Amino acid sequence: MLIFQWKRRVRGMDDIQQLTVRALTIDLSKGFSRHWHGGDAFRSMYYNALSMSFPVGEQFFIDSVRKGMALLPETPEYATLRETVEQFVGQEATHRRIHGLYNQHLEKQGLVNRWERHAQRRIEYIKRRAYPPITWLAVTAAYEHCTAVFGDCTLRYASWFDPAEPAMRTLWRWHAAEETEHKAVVFNLYQALDGGYGRRIAWYLYVVFLFTVESAMQTSLNLWHDGSLFKPRTWWSAARFFWGKDGAIWRCAGPLCAYLRRDFHPNQHDNQALAAQWLADNRQYFRVVR
Repeated sequence: MLIFQWKRRVRGMDDIQQLTVRALTIDLSKGFSRHWHGGDAFRSMYYNALSMSFPVGEQFFIDSVRKGMALLPETPEYATLRETVEQFVGQEATHRRIHGLYNQHLEKQGLVNRWERHAQRRIEYIKRRAYPPITWLAVTAAYEHCTAVFGDCTLRYASWFDPAEPAMRTLWRWHAAEETEHKAVVFNLYQALDGGYGRRIAWYLYVVFLFTVESAMQTSLNLWHDGSLFKPRTWWSAARFFWGKDGAIWRCAGPLCAYLRRDFHPNQHDNQALAAQWLADNRQYFRVVR
């Protein structure tokens, strides 16, 4: 039954593609400035908040797909999917590593990572409650869609990162390119295991709510420790980031809502060429691992 559904769902769609595992070669040992995003406190602290969630989140994604893979039959029909999932794990492991180094420098700057602590407690809770692998995959697919939408905007709209310091601009766009590359992997695995629409949407709504609340809380905490939380220019920057030209609300709301469609698939938004172009133009900043 699973094999039949997998063939039916992907027939005619090029949604299974090989991935390349890359190691970013930029040097973070000297760190970066406190307001690395063109002197903008809000944008610097907002993206710092996102980075704080990544290492624990990406480990959860890795654990999630490995649990799902264990349920796939050892048959030729799933060989390509299995290979792509292993490549996904490789990419996420490199993201976990680089953001771990990033976050170490944030700690030296005096920022406090509460998002990671809360996320780790939730993961321990679902482990204790023995949530099934399909639920882990539903949560992971939801987060992967959110990161893919943000990744697309990071690559597509120059204003999102052009003002940033070169090393940080490269780090975030590299991450965005790889999120774009592997955006369908977890979704495909979820479908192959016959994950249903209701479960997918319920966990997606939970994830979007949680992400919105926790990103706001961690950004506010970062700005507090930075001493810029109550400065008018911080709030003006936040307003422009969300509501200005190419603002996150305008550019992300539609793609985020697309996930709610019953017939949704990540590759319905064909933006692989965008990621491929950035990777081709910036190959000097990474080396291929496999």
